Amino acid sequence: MALALLVLALLGALPGAQVLRTITFYSSWMNEQRLYKLDVSWPKLPEYFTGQTFCVGVDPISDLVYVAQRGVNVPKVLVFSENGDFRQAWNSTVEMPHGIFVASNGTDSSVWITDVGNGKYGHTVKQYSTSGKPVQTLGTPGKPGSALIPLQFDQPAEIFVDQNGDIYIVDGDGGLNNRLLKLTSDFKVMWLRAENGTGAAQFRIPHSVTVDSVGRVWVADRANKRIQVFDKVTGEWLGAWSSCFKEDGPYSVRLTPNEKYLIVAQLNINRVSILAAPPVGSIGDSQATFGNKKKISS
Repeated sequence: MALALLVLALLGALPGAQVLRTITFYSSWMNEQRLYKLDVSWPKLPEYFTGQTFCVGVDPISDLVYVAQRGVNVPKVLVFSENGDFRQAWNSTVEMPHGIFVASNGTDSSVWITDVGNGKYGHTVKQYSTSGKPVQTLGTPGKPGSALIPLQFDQPAEIFVDQNGDIYIVDGDGGLNNRLLKLTSDFKVMWLRAENGTGAAQFRIPHSVTVDSVGRVWVADRANKRIQVFDKVTGEWLGAWSSCFKEDGPYSVRLTPNEKYLIVAQLNINRVSILAAPPVGSIGDSQATFGNKKKISS
């Protein structure tokens, strides 16, 4: 379900995007095993999408689905059940959502949103309760910046919160910054990668971040058309995938629950690719190791 929602957010972000009637996902293995197919009945009442859908997060405790959308006079966050029933909407201090992540410690959950707006709420990373009540804000609302004490952001793209409370943020959706930060649960900087460029550990629009269970941080380096990988403890650069993104850079990267696959969205070519995750100790290259990607069919 979460993968189908990723496509919803991907295609909803395109001007004049058409509603898909059928969609099939394939793995990157050459046998073209079908892994996913779009559930066209989800959600049950799609008319609740009144804006431009942009990002999605799933609460593993309650099985609620949080979809953020953009637009004037529209609720910025829509909440659905796993079955597609509409539950609620909220619009608390959200200006232009870019990334959404539901953090869970096993008993409680909270919703984190990155806001790239240029108004009074923008350039921030915000935590909300699952009902939409503001909990705390990182950054200076309405003011872009690069400071670490206190923390400032310029169009922060996405956030990932580990189960131990550590926070990973990619900051730089076309703004001043091109950086990956790791923070403690009390928001102290543990390590930082912040060089602009095309070399190893350098970024040009770091757009998405996720962390696997063996300690690797995966970053969609959009303008460089690659995914870079770092050690989550030290921040050491481990490798990069580039040859599988020649047509368009990766906009979003996520892991399936069993971590067998990486789900990568490419906005400009309307594609979601399913790439086999490499074994521990090996990064390699996605195209050379795992074969051809399969394009979304509609």
